[in-house]
Amino acid sequence: MYSKDYSFRKNIIIGVFILIAITFIIRLFYLQIINDSYKLSADNIVLRKVREYPPRGLIYDRNGKLLVFNEAAYDLMVIPRQLKNVDTSLICELTGIDKLTFEQKIKKAKRYSYYKPSTFIKQISKQDIGKIQEKLYQIPGLFLQTRTLRQYPLPIAGHMLGSIGEVSQREIDKDRYYRAGDYIGKSGIEKYYEKYLRGKSGISIVEVDVHNRVKGKYSKGNFDTLAIAGQDITLGIDANLQYYGEQLMQNKKGSIVAIDPQNGELLALISSPGYNPNLLVGRERSSNYSKLLNDTLVPLMNRATMGTYPPGSTFKMVNALVGLQENVLHNDTKYSCNGPLSVPIKCTHDHKTPLNLSEAIEQSCNPYFWNTFKTILENPDYGDTHTGYNNWYKSVTSFGFGSKFNTDIPFETGGNIPDNGYFDKLYRGHWNALTVRSLSIGQGEILVTPIQLANLSAIIANKGFYYPPHLLIKMEGSDEDINPGFTEKKITDIDPDNFDVIRKAMLDVFEAEHGTARWYVLDSVKQCGKTGTVQNPHGEDHSIFIAFAPMENPRIALSVIVENSGFGSTWAAPIASLMIEKYLLGNSVRPALEKRIMEGDLINTNNTEN
Repeated sequence: MYSKDYSFRKNIIIGVFILIAITFIIRLFYLQIINDSYKLSADNIVLRKVREYPPRGLIYDRNGKLLVFNEAAYDLMVIPRQLKNVDTSLICELTGIDKLTFEQKIKKAKRYSYYKPSTFIKQISKQDIGKIQEKLYQIPGLFLQTRTLRQYPLPIAGHMLGSIGEVSQREIDKDRYYRAGDYIGKSGIEKYYEKYLRGKSGISIVEVDVHNRVKGKYSKGNFDTLAIAGQDITLGIDANLQYYGEQLMQNKKGSIVAIDPQNGELLALISSPGYNPNLLVGRERSSNYSKLLNDTLVPLMNRATMGTYPPGSTFKMVNALVGLQENVLHNDTKYSCNGPLSVPIKCTHDHKTPLNLSEAIEQSCNPYFWNTFKTILENPDYGDTHTGYNNWYKSVTSFGFGSKFNTDIPFETGGNIPDNGYFDKLYRGHWNALTVRSLSIGQGEILVTPIQLANLSAIIANKGFYYPPHLLIKMEGSDEDINPGFTEKKITDIDPDNFDVIRKAMLDVFEAEHGTARWYVLDSVKQCGKTGTVQNPHGEDHSIFIAFAPMENPRIALSVIVENSGFGSTWAAPIASLMIEKYLLGNSVRPALEKRIMEGDLINTNNTEN
């Protein structure tokens, strides 16, 4: 019988098994000796990844004074899977919570993840951390993570600086840099410059024993990534001027906005009532925020950028400038005034008549500016009132009214300058100068913000141009052009020569015999200003004043609004003059005036009267 020899097949099979065995041996040698990635996975039960949070960038004022810094704080983190057979009463004792709160926090942590760490107790101060650290080795599954809290050496500028808070899911979805429990700028400068201030987080891997004690860095820190600190920024704000302005505005509702007209840098941005920014820091942030939110005086509202008001008599200079530009008005143009008997707009007081333009600004004469407004709209060069109004609208909006500046100003509103279409709809196309006469004295549908009024003062100081008001002037370690619009020069529709008569008239408001701010003249500084008294249907009129100084080479331009306080010369004008004095001279030389303003309580007085 024929047979075949299959011995060679046996040798092939043996060779294959040997080859497979050698392959496995080489692979195991590589995984266990050369590559330790699998060892990392196996060691997860004794390794902990700790996120290293970078310190946020510091914030300084224009003179290098620290406005915001960081202070060490801690978050108590939990990993639910490791939290077994623990003494609940011990945890409650250490953290100051009750058993029900403990259970709620654990449920929340489990919903997030059984295996990943999440915040159990947040923002524990360095004063309270000691007693927790002593007992933490008894509680597997809990560990501390270092954080920082913002601190404010001066209790000022809460609206402007803003605050930070825990990131929301919406914010996480928008920027994957963030994770649950992270903090993010919620308002003000903290929000606008968040991506620069926040820095970049790192990861530290540490070894932990069965008693939850950190034994040291894993692999000598070779797998760690360093956190990168946020960038420091410098603002144009003068901290001393800001603090002084807030003192002047205590117990009053309103705002002060001060600008350097040479570059648009904001020197002071004050809203009153305000709040101490330290209230919105740490574990008390939520309760304090709730109290501020429910306060009837609305301290969280930034009146300087969000408040809208009729500009009143301060707007008369805008109408005068448009009239000069349109060549329907000259300084020697005179109009008569019959005081309170004048029609269709009465004057608030009796004065000499007729008046020229300078005298009309000095006396704040309503009929004069009604006649000016009427001649602008009825300018024969345009043929009809609606075309004349459209030209007036174009000139007025070139001052920045009716729109936002769109720089880094927090929560800004644009105000309102009504256009042709608004009145066409309201009056079905049938309207004329008489119909909209209230616009001639800054009333009616016109609404402006305090920062827009301060910018008007800067425009007059500069004879027709401005730089958009902004806060940032410098960012450390960055060559990036943060926003080129900050330095873009904006030019109005008014020729520079037309500002001379207005500036001289504003000087007379302080220095002329019958000037409406003559009581606040300074011997050493040439101040230029304009009072405004704005009708308020809900109570006393608002007191408004705009000013700049010195007259030549102006260094400060500002607006002051004091709500429900009567004439512009009573409260707003002296506050503006004191601010000018503080900034240019360093200290007040009028202690009696300063005392009257600081001790003036208009909030409680008005509430008592009502």
